[in-house]
Amino acid sequence: MTVEAVHHAALTAPDMERVRGLFDDEYRSNLGPWNPDQPYGYAPHDVHVVARHGEDAVGHVGWARRVIDVGGAEVVIAGVGGVLVSCSWRGRRLGERLMSAAAQSMQAAQDIDFGYLGCHEGVVPFYTACGWRRITAVEHFIGRDGAPAVEEAEAPLLVLPIRRPVEEWPGGEIDLRGRAW
Repeated sequence: MTVEAVHHAALTAPDMERVRGLFDDEYRSNLGPWNPDQPYGYAPHDVHVVARHGEDAVGHVGWARRVIDVGGAEVVIAGVGGVLVSCSWRGRRLGERLMSAAAQSMQAAQDIDFGYLGCHEGVVPFYTACGWRRITAVEHFIGRDGAPAVEEAEAPLLVLPIRRPVEEWPGGEIDLRGRAW
């Protein structure tokens, strides 16, 4: 089992097909085939953290660097999405290994203040066990349909301290200045 971070441009065609398989296994029936340039209407990833078992991709976490607005302050984040583990590999702590490798790749980028993600309530315990901290804020973004959208403060948002401690996360509304991940 290997887990490695790869910049989007460096993914080989076979790697891309393996990652596509993970996404399609999870989402194709509801959302159609995966498009890496605009996955299901969300923002694409700059970095893909891929877990491989032999030639098979069995896990994935993607992230993209972006400067967002939080309460009038600019914050450099790695917006995280595409957290997937193949059904046959669930329950083996692979998700934790992927999230750890993603955090290491964010640290290696040297200019990321925080990891950032939105999720549904059922997976919050997984992310908090991986060191992410829940924040409360109204979030503004471009929706999957291309129109401005707002998520109220009850929706789970989490940050991971990378270059700055979580106590330095600014208060106020968040403007992602683009699509969510």
